[in-house]
Amino acid sequence: MSRANGALQGIRVLDLSRILGGPLCGQILGDHGADVLKVEPPQGDDTRAWGPPFQDGVSSYYRGLNRNKRLQFLDLSQSEGQQAVLALMEQADVVVENFKIGTMEKWGIGWEQVRERFPRLIWCRVSGFGADGPLGAWPGYDAAIQAMTGLMSVNGEAGGDPLRVGLPVVDMVTGMNGVIGVLLALQERQRSGLGQLVDVSLYDSGISLLHPHAGNWFMSGRTPGRSGNAHPNIYPYDSFATGTTPVFLAVGNDRQFRLLCEHLGCPQLVADERFATAGQRSHHRDALKPLLEQALQASDGPALADALMAIGVPAAPVLGVDAALNHPHTLHREMVVEMEGGYRGLGAPVKLSRTPASYRHAPLAEGDSFE
Repeated sequence: MSRANGALQGIRVLDLSRILGGPLCGQILGDHGADVLKVEPPQGDDTRAWGPPFQDGVSSYYRGLNRNKRLQFLDLSQSEGQQAVLALMEQADVVVENFKIGTMEKWGIGWEQVRERFPRLIWCRVSGFGADGPLGAWPGYDAAIQAMTGLMSVNGEAGGDPLRVGLPVVDMVTGMNGVIGVLLALQERQRSGLGQLVDVSLYDSGISLLHPHAGNWFMSGRTPGRSGNAHPNIYPYDSFATGTTPVFLAVGNDRQFRLLCEHLGCPQLVADERFATAGQRSHHRDALKPLLEQALQASDGPALADALMAIGVPAAPVLGVDAALNHPHTLHREMVVEMEGGYRGLGAPVKLSRTPASYRHAPLAEGDSFE
């Protein structure tokens, strides 16, 4: 396996986290060259059992979040494990943890208890609600946070029930926010020589995802609702039936709408005062959608999307996960990673020209110290 030469080469990360937000943060740091040592309890991270599918008794869920890490098993509730992890903290630049608030403090190895001993240490705490406030120290789970922060209320068909987004978007964004916080703290440490606490919570991350609904509410006072696949502010920005695969049209301005209508052979829609401007099209969307679908009914969805993109109209076929992961552009962008032992996973979405991401350790690599 090639050694790291990424942007974070030389940075040592002690990953004490489990489940999703923290492990994703650690994996991203590892992809970009950090030496990541993950500490798991003797029974392992709970997500090892989150399946099927499984490979060698370990779930795909776990394997998707723990690349570019080496493993050590410690029982942090016991004195021996606590002393071992303190020794690792002494070598680390960054700690990532997502224990329930107060757990590490109970064990005597929390941030406030070690910060003076390790003044350069950057501590990334991923929690449900933060440490204080009305909900402080409560445990947090992605779906519950989606419900509580309003995300479910705007997801689903108009007139239908609120729906959870079909992937753990809050957990993942929280992990990405953790990465941002760690990078900010590393940059500031170059000036001050000091570490600091990076506090990221699922609740804050959920609230932060509410654009444009929050902005709409701040300005109008109207509670946003569900609009299915349609954008609340602009139209046609929605999925449309064709003769084959549905397409998503993302028409953001008058020029794109004109090009769309000309390509579909319905230029009269451009002259219709109901659809003359972006605001009018949004207001009269219920009238516009069936007219467009009538013009689309003889089209092949993927071919139409390619033709529209070629003339500057944003459009895409609505693909399944299998088709998306096998798409030639997915492979060209190296968004599917293959490693020894049959590992396949998602690639790093951030491309750096001189210090690209690298994939050095498949999940479950052994190691009891930093390299």
